Amino acid sequence: MHLLNRLLITIKKLFTRFKTARKSSIVWREAWSDFLLRHVSFYQTLSVQDKKTFENRVLLFLHSTRIEGGVDVEVTDEDRLLVAASSVIPVWAFPKWHYFNLQSVYLLPAAFDEDFCCGTANANISGMVGTGPMAGKLALSKPHLHLGFKNARDKHNVGIHEFVHLIDMADGICDGFPERLVEFSYAAPWFEFVQKKIDEINSNQSNIRDYGATNSAEFLSVATEYFFERPAMLKRKHPELCALLEKFYRQNSEEIINDKTFSKNAPCPCGSKKKYKRCCMQAV
Repeated sequence: MHLLNRLLITIKKLFTRFKTARKSSIVWREAWSDFLLRHVSFYQTLSVQDKKTFENRVLLFLHSTRIEGGVDVEVTDEDRLLVAASSVIPVWAFPKWHYFNLQSVYLLPAAFDEDFCCGTANANISGMVGTGPMAGKLALSKPHLHLGFKNARDKHNVGIHEFVHLIDMADGICDGFPERLVEFSYAAPWFEFVQKKIDEINSNQSNIRDYGATNSAEFLSVATEYFFERPAMLKRKHPELCALLEKFYRQNSEEIINDKTFSKNAPCPCGSKKKYKRCCMQAV
């Protein structure tokens, strides 16, 4: 069968499996603020006024973007809040930002393969931004979305990762340079610097996640996860990278204070119920 025909059939099957999103008006609930306060470290650090602004931007995202579930996936308010928070965090310094290149977010029950099927041998994808016939669509593994916010110190957040790809693609190409956020004159030195950092990853001389060495686009997303989850560590171990990301996102790493110092004997912030020294401290 012709490749294009197979692709169109796959897309058609995908859409027939997804439930229709709610179309009712969305009004902020007090319980949602409590949820963000418990689960989103970025939100925790904001002033009272900025928390309200964050909530308004979450509402704007929810009004303009469908969030739907695949077969056997019930989309909850908590799911919607985490998706929306993922969208707001990287563009917090850009109050007029709108994801014009996104119409729908689909949540799947687990990691999936390139055909959006879970449970297969190649089902190792936790997030994917659509291109071509799938443009304007984003697929996320629901459990991986929640895991990204449950452990705010592992330098891994698939929601933020995929929204950075959308930011990168806003200029029409996913090349690892967020042209809509920063002057194009920074592009050449940035790509040269990225290649240097990728070489460090490949030679086991970096604590940046291995997936960041895939290409420049993945490096940007992986480095951004690091920036928002462990800003103090990034500034200490990769000061030049941290400074560049501060310039890109117009956010001061020292003000992203979710990278807190924990007592060795305190409960680990990842929620494992182990002492910090017996858990995530070992990965620092």
